Amino acid sequence: MVTEKLTILGEKLNRYGFLVDLRSNKVEIKKAIEQMYGVTVVSVNTMNYMGKSKVRYTKTGFSSGRTNHFKKAVITVKDGDTIDFFNNI
Repeated sequence: MVTEKLTILGEKLNRYGFLVDLRSNKVEIKKAIEQMYGVTVVSVNTMNYMGKSKVRYTKTGFSSGRTNHFKKAVITVKDGDTIDFFNNI
């Protein structure tokens, strides 16, 4: 994830945010990040977000639904290690 808040955390505290699978746990996330980016992960914090319910009025009547649920992981890497998301752009 690239947001203003996570960009500031990445610059100051070496923390980065990722959207991960709902079924994954902290150990799996840590192993995957270390393999993909070649960094040492110090800690992993996870948050589950429920999708918001949406109601729309159309000419056929009310249409209700829900946005997708998702899980966010904020990882802290060791001092001196960085993850560069923009190296391929």
